[in-house]
Amino acid sequence: MKVARILLIVVLSSLPAAAAELNCGSAPNVEAFKYTWHMRGGLSWLAGIVFPTSGVGELKTTFPDGQTHAINSSLLITAPTGTQGGFYAYESQMDEAGKTLMTYHAYAWRDKSRKERAQFDYVKRLAHLHRETRESHTDKDKPLPAEQFHDILTAIYHIRQNAANIRGPVTTTIYSDGKEYPVILRPSNRQVFTMEGKQVAAQGFEIVDAPGGRKWPGGVKVWLSDDPRRIPFRIEIVQSMASMQLDLTSIEACAFMQAAK
Repeated sequence: MKVARILLIVVLSSLPAAAAELNCGSAPNVEAFKYTWHMRGGLSWLAGIVFPTSGVGELKTTFPDGQTHAINSSLLITAPTGTQGGFYAYESQMDEAGKTLMTYHAYAWRDKSRKERAQFDYVKRLAHLHRETRESHTDKDKPLPAEQFHDILTAIYHIRQNAANIRGPVTTTIYSDGKEYPVILRPSNRQVFTMEGKQVAAQGFEIVDAPGGRKWPGGVKVWLSDDPRRIPFRIEIVQSMASMQLDLTSIEACAFMQAAK
């Protein structure tokens, strides 16, 4: 384990993403990125009426450790004062082959809150849905999508794993709010980011609504470093009124994602 940790530190120090502050002192199976975020878009002022327009975020992935076999991912987006000032939360669980097992999202702001969880039973081909607000909660089952699907977090993980092989549009399905949406995953523009005085090149990818079928009201863009870790330097989550732009500030835990070959 000691040799592996030394090797990891050597590898990380040679990557362009070393421009981000590194803190590799946590569990060896945890990867965590810290961000600042702000609202973008012509109607961001309107979105700001119901939610803060800036704050901090963390994208965290916990890999199997020998006792657990699932990959757990979470994205917590909070107001500057933390969760007490309002938050968006996304959580996902997938198996080591990338199959989505669970998806969860929630938000809270002032007197409004909502939680929704979907557990996917691939044996019975059912999605078990639980929705909860301050006023009520509901439980119901729906058939699983016929095609392979992702949620926002497992889609980002899939892009990171397969970035080297995504050279053109790929059709897939996003599962959100108990519904499935046909989308297109494709490369986007390259961009150079400056962190701590160093320039780092990153490849952009985006997930957009596919023509025909149910229209997805969302969208995702992510810019990944060119090195094998595919570090997400910037993430944009597009919403109906505005988009959230998250910019990397530090790397808080340094487990190594295994990219597909």
